[in-house]
Amino acid sequence: MTAIGIYGSAGRMGRAIATIVETEGADVAGGVDAGGDPTALAHDADVLVDFSTPAALESHLAAAVAARTPIVIGTTGLNATHHALIDRAAGSVAVLQTGNTSLGVTLLSILVREAAQRLGPEWDIEIVEMHHRHKVDAPSGTALLLGESAAQGRGTTLGEERVDSRAGLVGARTEGTIGFASLRGGSVVGDHMVVFAGEGERIELGHRGEDRTIFARGAVKAAMWLADKPAGRYGMTEVLGL
Repeated sequence: MTAIGIYGSAGRMGRAIATIVETEGADVAGGVDAGGDPTALAHDADVLVDFSTPAALESHLAAAVAARTPIVIGTTGLNATHHALIDRAAGSVAVLQTGNTSLGVTLLSILVREAAQRLGPEWDIEIVEMHHRHKVDAPSGTALLLGESAAQGRGTTLGEERVDSRAGLVGARTEGTIGFASLRGGSVVGDHMVVFAGEGERIELGHRGEDRTIFARGAVKAAMWLADKPAGRYGMTEVLGL
């Protein structure tokens, strides 16, 4: 069976992955958390899964590259520097990076891209997400993933069109922008809604995560899919064959 090593094994997602790995036909090769050495685990595992912190990403990628071990990155809150590190690592090993490992969210991202492409810029796009009170980054990685899908559908980039939460006299909405709103509270696993608002009508595409195991199952599925892939950068849509 595929041996999966977990970076961030003591966190919510790490624990969820360890719980369901065997039910998905894989084994846990071990786990590493803050202060631990990622190198040995990279050599022991057939594939790595990283749900730790952005600060740890560089060392985890370096360990994966040194051991030639594929790695799935589900850590959110990444910036341009992190993505440059991922691109560099993908030249040596298979790397799958995503803002959400849920298979349902992956399909939602495809629907959002298609809707954005067909509706055009006169339809305003707003993305609303809610998570538990302990989440530290906003907008969520999933919200950004959905925003990127919308931007791709319009033939532009999220960096050009992104507008975060509004406050004060911000003026009228600029056509073509993609807005974000983040809510935090309670124990919400993850709710996401993409609103396409036109003149006199509105389309809402959404996903509600009711149990953290949906992300764990998706992460394990992605890891088992990635284990024998050649070097390169991959996404969840490829796991689903989309």
